[in-house]
Amino acid sequence: MVPPLEDSIRIVPLGGVEEIGRNMTVIEYGDDIIVIDAGIQFTDAESPGIDYILANTKYLEERKSKIRGLIITHGHLDHIGGIPYIIGRIGNPPIYTREFGALLIKKRQEEFPHLPPLDIRIVDKDDKSALPITPHLKLRFFGLTHSIPDSTGIIIETPFGDIVNTGDVRVENENGIPAEKEVEQYKMFKDRKVLLLTMDSTGIDKPGFSPSEKHILKTIDGIVAQAPGRVIIATFASQVERVIEFFLIAKRYGRKVVIEGRSMRNNVEIIKHLGLVEVDHVINVEEIEKYPPNKVMMIATGGQGEEFSALMRMSNKTHKYVRLVASDTVILSSSIIPGNERAISKLKDNLFRHDSKIITYLDTDVHTSGHGKRGELEWIHRQIPYKFFMPVHGHHYMLKMHAELAATIIGTPRENIIVPDNGSIIEIQDKGTKLVKLKEKVPSEDMVVEGLSVGDVSDVVLRDRKMLAEDGIFVVIALINTRTGHLKKSPDIIARGFVYLRESQELLSEARNVIKRSIESTTVGTNPINFDYAKNAVTEDVSRFLFQRTAKKPIVIPVILGV
Repeated sequence: MVPPLEDSIRIVPLGGVEEIGRNMTVIEYGDDIIVIDAGIQFTDAESPGIDYILANTKYLEERKSKIRGLIITHGHLDHIGGIPYIIGRIGNPPIYTREFGALLIKKRQEEFPHLPPLDIRIVDKDDKSALPITPHLKLRFFGLTHSIPDSTGIIIETPFGDIVNTGDVRVENENGIPAEKEVEQYKMFKDRKVLLLTMDSTGIDKPGFSPSEKHILKTIDGIVAQAPGRVIIATFASQVERVIEFFLIAKRYGRKVVIEGRSMRNNVEIIKHLGLVEVDHVINVEEIEKYPPNKVMMIATGGQGEEFSALMRMSNKTHKYVRLVASDTVILSSSIIPGNERAISKLKDNLFRHDSKIITYLDTDVHTSGHGKRGELEWIHRQIPYKFFMPVHGHHYMLKMHAELAATIIGTPRENIIVPDNGSIIEIQDKGTKLVKLKEKVPSEDMVVEGLSVGDVSDVVLRDRKMLAEDGIFVVIALINTRTGHLKKSPDIIARGFVYLRESQELLSEARNVIKRSIESTTVGTNPINFDYAKNAVTEDVSRFLFQRTAKKPIVIPVILGV
């Protein structure tokens, strides 16, 4: 693949523009490459055996000598989670980020002691100067609002103008009027020449403005003030700024705080290390019975119905120390992630069986997203005068909706807007005067994490795993007399996850007859015996028989031995 022309800047989104998660974007100018974010995407039931999905880094691996830095916008896993898996592949470049993100990266890296140390360079939030990454490219961070401390947007200063990446973003507001701090944060763009704006699109399909975080916290404060017993708040561990406020609310009402969930405890450790809030009123869960119920608040993960989470264990009476009672107030301060509906319904069913008071975002305002709705994104567009626009961070329909907002509401010329796919090669050519999407693409197939291995997984492997999970396995073991081609004895059958063998003797007896006919039709009178042909025949005949009798398609594995 040819490098970008001398008067061109190349932008390659490797992940995050056809899905939610695994955000990663490449900026390339001359012999220099800057990478923005390195996230993971969580998997679903369609990807059994896979832990995470990563952006494909083959393009970077082939050019790792050109990579000058990995820039991190904030510390959520969809922006930092891929670092342990890809950093060595791309030459272990320096990582530039603010302090909270740096501590989260270091904390996660402790789980990978076999990896070489990271070169993390913390950019102070009060540093307004440009950081020269290369002779031609400079880096600036600017503060913005998300749901975790030290969230930043990125400005990459190029010879032809600024490339701006907002990271994940929302606008703190009061009834649709942006807060004064938001106006201040974006003032700097009045005097800048923004060549390209790339912006979060996750909330584009929701009209208006999100409820303000201030309003959410006021609502929760009121609930805690009136709660007669314990308050149990389930939220995402990633909602760090909200968790900090929960500590203040607990302090206000004289409540001790119990932290449940490994990711929540890790984040609270960092909050404590940075002195972002007093945590001297934290107690261990083992001590919870030492205090009156109305003097206890628990902050936990598990609002998505995760099977082994603390909240789910409380709900199904398997938590070692906590038994829910009618005087408890449980606040689910999170929205429903698509795909988790059934698990959350099960969680709520279990919670309601305890007669506790359950409050969700559907009842009152106890949650707001870290991603701005359409009104917020429109407001940000108006604060950043730009020439070209590329929506990122979202499914394809979200990017299309965001592009339409830019064209019809903001008035950006359509020829100045590009909606990318993962692997698209976008170039700003002719010294910043023309935006094009090349026909050629870089490798964009999923890279997956399976335990300790990272690589590709074929569709055939995933199909087999789904079949194993849904219909099980059916193993046939047969011994053939190589002189006559007849079976030496009745074939053995091993089945797992298919049928209960003791209650399916008739089915197994018929299956043995099918196996015998199938094998001997291909082996009797044949010299030498073609074992591969016999195995294929057994697989086909037995699969057809089992589907006709059970409507299931277990994986059939024939083991045919000659004696």
